Amino acid sequence: MINEQTSYRVRFAPSPTGHVHLGSARTALYDYLIAKKTGGQFILRIEDTDRKRLVEGAEEELINGLHWLGIDWDEGPLKGGPYGPYRQSERKEIYQKYARQLVEKGWAYYCFCSTVRLKQVREEMQKQKQPPHYDGSCRTISLEEAEKRIENGEPYVIRFKTPKEGKTVVNDLLRGEITFENKNLDDYIIVKSDGWALYHLAATVDDHLMKITHVIRGSEWLPTSPLHHLIWQAFEWNEPTWVHLSVFLKPSGKGKMSKREAVQLSNDGYSIFIKDLEDLGYLPEAVNNWIALMGWSYDDHTEYFTLDDLVEKFSLEKLNPSPAAINFSKLDHFNKMHIKKLSERELAERISPFFKKNNIDAPIDQLEKIAPALKERIITLDDSVEMCEFLFKEDISHEPDALLIRDISLERSKEISEKVIEVVRSIETWTLASIEEQITAYMEKEALEPRQLLSYLREAISGQRITPPLFDCMYVLGKEKTISRLEGSREILAAL
Repeated sequence: MINEQTSYRVRFAPSPTGHVHLGSARTALYDYLIAKKTGGQFILRIEDTDRKRLVEGAEEELINGLHWLGIDWDEGPLKGGPYGPYRQSERKEIYQKYARQLVEKGWAYYCFCSTVRLKQVREEMQKQKQPPHYDGSCRTISLEEAEKRIENGEPYVIRFKTPKEGKTVVNDLLRGEITFENKNLDDYIIVKSDGWALYHLAATVDDHLMKITHVIRGSEWLPTSPLHHLIWQAFEWNEPTWVHLSVFLKPSGKGKMSKREAVQLSNDGYSIFIKDLEDLGYLPEAVNNWIALMGWSYDDHTEYFTLDDLVEKFSLEKLNPSPAAINFSKLDHFNKMHIKKLSERELAERISPFFKKNNIDAPIDQLEKIAPALKERIITLDDSVEMCEFLFKEDISHEPDALLIRDISLERSKEISEKVIEVVRSIETWTLASIEEQITAYMEKEALEPRQLLSYLREAISGQRITPPLFDCMYVLGKEKTISRLEGSREILAAL
């Protein structure tokens, strides 16, 4: 049984090497939730020691993505804290100090093997059908000899001296005890030849110094978890609780999801990257709801959660290690649910940037008027542009045949196009109710079916087949603009 009354210190430690994807967002979300749930602290730490893989702008995108999701940190970049700095690139000397301690304790050693020799070793092992690993040729070099070689300018790395006998047992919160045969473990490099510590050492040192109690991370770290366990043991530090999350599967459920599938997803209008989901018109509330349930559940029927709901109900005990297929239909479902919960003003403010992005001047007050109708019809915020852009254009175009009223002669269509203008002109108070009342009365008087008159009116004022409800559109468009568009449609019919 987990005691979640104790305050947890957790960290989200991404590498700024690309776009923020769903796996990273879920880890950050779970970190945030358990920290808030237990009255603990959520630390953001940037793991940027792999200097060659850094991508310009990636850290800014990461921070913007977390802000968009509503995930805030207690310590980290932009905020500071008692255990900074929070970028690993600013902690190089700290890692070198602890690497030296491991060497002196006999848990690590200097390795002088060249890349040429290492390549030859790998090739020989492959010929013998052995899994490639370091052959340990530098394990027996004495510290005295190694230091002399270093003084002479010989390049080196530092490797962890993994035990070659016995077993290493890692205790994972979701999977229980996981046993690894030491003979199958490699002597991993923990400090590169340029002096930068690799993740294995840097993360361990940071987690200790920052007093991290629980490490929540992706299951891709399971293969190297025995190394991390051994490093903690070597320093004789109290190990944090390990929580390795479930794997994301492709939408088909076949195979692990990876960034390579991003191109195909983009063609289908979806993405695994947080910035793309924002640009596609998904709400952060919906994305949080969606990813929270890919690896965790509250019960067997509750599916709608706000961020506050998640803080209240989240528990590490209910995490599920089973792989989770990414279901974008479910994301659409959640997005629609959360859109419906927005007030008309909130929805207007959320969709406004999408009109601006398409160079459409759509006043917030006007968007607020159409918002009640949009709530029931859009899946993403971006859908509102295609559905409503005609309301804010000066001119629209028609295919002449689209203005012909179904099952009615051309002459009768022309006559109706004249009379309906008179009906609209006669509406004194421009409200939804009065518009609907007058148009419906005329339709009944002329024995017209809704599919006839209303389809004509929709085409006449919008130039498109799919719109929010007709009377809402006329109301937002305004009386004068509605009449102007009806007159334009009448002229097209008259010319036929």
